[in-house]
Amino acid sequence: MYRCLRAAGDSLKKAPASGWLRECRRGIVTDADVVQARNYCSNQLKHGDYEAYLIRQFVPRSAQDAYNAFRTLNLELARLPETVSNPTIGRLRLQFWRDTIDRVFAGNPPREPIAILLYSAIAELKARAGDGSASSIKFWLMRFLKTREKHMENRPYVSLASLEDYSENTYATLMYMTLASMPLQSVHMDHLASHIGKACGIVATLRGIPVLAAPSQPIQGPAGANLGNTRSPALLLPLDVMAEANLKEEDVFRMGPSAEGLQDAVFQVATRANDHLITAREMLKNLTLGQGPDHDYEHEGEAEHVYPSAAHSLETADIDIQRGFGVLLEAIAAEDYLKRLENANFDPFRVKKSWKLPWSLWKALRNQQI
Repeated sequence: MYRCLRAAGDSLKKAPASGWLRECRRGIVTDADVVQARNYCSNQLKHGDYEAYLIRQFVPRSAQDAYNAFRTLNLELARLPETVSNPTIGRLRLQFWRDTIDRVFAGNPPREPIAILLYSAIAELKARAGDGSASSIKFWLMRFLKTREKHMENRPYVSLASLEDYSENTYATLMYMTLASMPLQSVHMDHLASHIGKACGIVATLRGIPVLAAPSQPIQGPAGANLGNTRSPALLLPLDVMAEANLKEEDVFRMGPSAEGLQDAVFQVATRANDHLITAREMLKNLTLGQGPDHDYEHEGEAEHVYPSAAHSLETADIDIQRGFGVLLEAIAAEDYLKRLENANFDPFRVKKSWKLPWSLWKALRNQQI
């Protein structure tokens, strides 16, 4: 099967020409291109975001390609501050992705693996469910890029609340996009995704401490010339938490895990992530019993969070949860890290690798519990 679109570049192998293809002046993306793009994204996740690589297998099949594309894009953008010599280059790369997303939704993706896989997923979604869910995904993608650009310079969050806002606009948004890719519109699933996504964003910040606080590395050109350093060391813990723990950035840069107040600050931030997981767990329990959540969804009524009356129904909430439960497994990965962090006495430099996560994911899926 061939899908017609305008193609640019030649990074993926093109299919052999034929009479029909010669008549298609707009260019092509073939099934073979999509398979190559899918393999590329899976490989990137396997080596760069192993938790997402595991979870992708439990995401509903209808959303798996979209999930692979979203998470690979997230991985690339998370790496940007580490791989560019100054924020201006990073912003140019983000502009490339904004243009790419516009082209994907216009049916004109560049020949870039993430773009091709996303294009394929969007085309399939439009064929199944029309344009509504696809336009919702574009909204979330643009908000996701805007937030990543805002935090390109790796500056500390002003407060714990601002870290939660960042997490809502990145990791929770990734979950909203995955739900929209199924498509599944439910205020209850979005509410669960909001709490779990906030926990995941906070966990990602804690996980990045040993990496970002390390000295920057030089960038070398093709001839071995020094093109500058990737970035200055950074500590992204919220400033209000650091002040309360009497923690100074410079101490972490110089002394690493021995810095006074580091474990206290990490404990406070990790506690907030755990609170969100506890809230999501209680919500899930109540909803499966046919009861409502014990608090309102703070983002209801915002753009793309306006729902038809059926999406509020408690009678169908259990069905929606069963259908999209694989998306909620992000909570298991976040909880797994928080347990290992606790075992390391909240020293992020001493957190050991996980070997239990595959089993924990399977168990959670089997028992429908997070």
